Amino acid sequence: MSAPTITLGISFKMYFGYAQTLAWCRQVADCLPRYPAVADGRVALFVLPSFPAIAPVLEIFADTPVGVGGQNLYPAPNGAYTGEVSGAMLAEMGCRHVEIGHAERQRLFGEDAASIAAKMQVALDHALTPVLCVGEAERGTPQAAVEACREQIARALDLATPAQHHQPLVIAYEPHWAIGAAEPAPLSHIAAVCQGLREQLATHPAASVIYGGSAGPDLLTRLAGRVDGLFLGRFAHDPAAFEAVVGEACSLVAAR
Repeated sequence: MSAPTITLGISFKMYFGYAQTLAWCRQVADCLPRYPAVADGRVALFVLPSFPAIAPVLEIFADTPVGVGGQNLYPAPNGAYTGEVSGAMLAEMGCRHVEIGHAERQRLFGEDAASIAAKMQVALDHALTPVLCVGEAERGTPQAAVEACREQIARALDLATPAQHHQPLVIAYEPHWAIGAAEPAPLSHIAAVCQGLREQLATHPAASVIYGGSAGPDLLTRLAGRVDGLFLGRFAHDPAAFEAVVGEACSLVAAR
């Protein structure tokens, strides 16, 4: 299976309430018929709501190609882990994606390389597409960022079987210093790092490398061809802004 041409995703983190989440999803679902490239898979979309909203969001997007997933999962198949959510349950519900390794999970909850690798294994075991967040902590050269991110990817896939290395995978490059910033990282930096990660994943045809970290309007166009998509944040909390990026992606694939 090959990666789609352009992938756009959004995680609501803990910004949205229940009603706001459903309203956003209904508005986006209603606009999708205007974009054939979404229907035929040239533009792939995924949405990561908070856990309590996953079931109704799955219903809203049931007749669309939009993938729905969790923002986290527990690094074990099941067991006595009060308050946690298993990959098995996410898959059983119909989720297709799960976010793993975000900088906030590492900074606030102490997640490390070992737990990220364990989560990756659980996700892949349940045929969930990991949205693996990687990024350097401090601003530096693109080459240093490539080396740091390549090591993070390699360690995250440390427990994966050879067959699992060919399962769909989304790498979300999010330099920690750009998360929540007023502006994204410089275009040359994003392009160089994403190209370096693409080269690392050259033997992984179902992998996409997308950019997060203050991604906003026109960024996809300015990065055209140098990333496989965007992982959107607060900018896309307005459904109209999200639709604008979907339209941008559709225009780009139509021009190819």
